[in-house]
Amino acid sequence: MNTPQKALVLVDGSDRSLMTVDYICSMPMFKPMKVVLYHVFTNVPESYWDLENEPSSIRAFHELRAWEKLKRGQIEEFMETARHRLTAAGFTNDTIGIKIHNREKGIARDILKEAQSGYSVVVLRRRGMGQLEGTSMGSVAAKILTRLTFLPIQVAGRKEWNYKILIGVDGSDSAVQAVDFVAENLGNDECSIGLVHVIRGFANVSPDNFKLMISAQDVEGAVEKMNQHFTELKGKLVAAGVKPENISEKIITGSYSRAGSLVTEAECGNYSTIAVGRRGHSKVQEFFMGRVCQKVVQAGRYHTVWII
Repeated sequence: MNTPQKALVLVDGSDRSLMTVDYICSMPMFKPMKVVLYHVFTNVPESYWDLENEPSSIRAFHELRAWEKLKRGQIEEFMETARHRLTAAGFTNDTIGIKIHNREKGIARDILKEAQSGYSVVVLRRRGMGQLEGTSMGSVAAKILTRLTFLPIQVAGRKEWNYKILIGVDGSDSAVQAVDFVAENLGNDECSIGLVHVIRGFANVSPDNFKLMISAQDVEGAVEKMNQHFTELKGKLVAAGVKPENISEKIITGSYSRAGSLVTEAECGNYSTIAVGRRGHSKVQEFFMGRVCQKVVQAGRYHTVWII
């Protein structure tokens, strides 16, 4: 019997975290998995424990302890609410794990350590409790996106899952892995998939960025090469069970921003999810693709973004 895959779902007890749980409930790919709801709990630091022995500080110590007890009770209550939502969606209790981890080295570092414990995907949200409205990403989420390079990441958005997913394709192995991930997890779920390649142009670009562009005379050859690549990728999706008529291909030329073009295409095409590869096919493009991933997460704030 094969061991089921595990999804690490990061929650902080906020209403946004409940939206993340609802996202898990709506996604068919999570039903065969074990879902672990994970929270890093910030308790009273040991350095404050000595306050109990100081008469002038004993009141402050007891207030800290009461705060800690209240916060732990709130996150435990949240976890039970989340469990009920998952079971109502068809998950069984033995496929739901709950971990309330006492903070050790820091929230992001503790999450990274947990992620190394046999998980196949990490799910989080851009912002959590305490983040200001209008900001696109919280500090913990930003650290996770930068440092968690060994697992696929799903950044859950507000847009409801609608079985439409856009995949950014750049010809790299990482982009192929993004297609493989979609094929493996959504191939038989009646999805509509858009393969989109963006060729950057020279319009309104400073000379310092010319090396990241493709010249006009090379566009035609790049388009022809990408169309051939689209055929290969479409074959992967069809082999996984996606209907050929549910797959579209598009090449956008003369773009100033790859990330901006992908997000605009997702909005115009009513895609709920954007999938991108984490790395490009050269050191320059690896760095650049990393920037694209983060910009897609920031610009596509209502979309769910998969980083593979």
